[in-house]
Amino acid sequence: MVDNQEKLLSELEKTNNLNEIQNYIKQVIDIRGLESQTVLENMLLLSEEVGELAKAIRKETKSMSVDTEKLYNYDTIESEIADVFIVLNNISNKLNINIFDSLVKKERINIKRMWKKN
Repeated sequence: MVDNQEKLLSELEKTNNLNEIQNYIKQVIDIRGLESQTVLENMLLLSEEVGELAKAIRKETKSMSVDTEKLYNYDTIESEIADVFIVLNNISNKLNINIFDSLVKKERINIKRMWKKN
């Protein structure tokens, strides 16, 4: 199992496009005039976007009740995931954190962990 994970991670390192996406988001944030937002403001925005993602998922969950009169207010799950990703990238950029490098570093730790269900 560890060998398979290491192989996947190695392949990911060869085809990294995440740096390009992170750079694109930095440029777009500047173009949109949002570069002055603080990390704290972006963290609040991230929390809001995660809440909107939760609501979009709840809307699609047939076992849960939802206000059908407000369905038009809810965006798609895909759109909300994109919003979360954009804000997370913006926070990372403000903190000078390379998401790809952080992911690889963390996965090197995760690969060595033993994962099992209780």
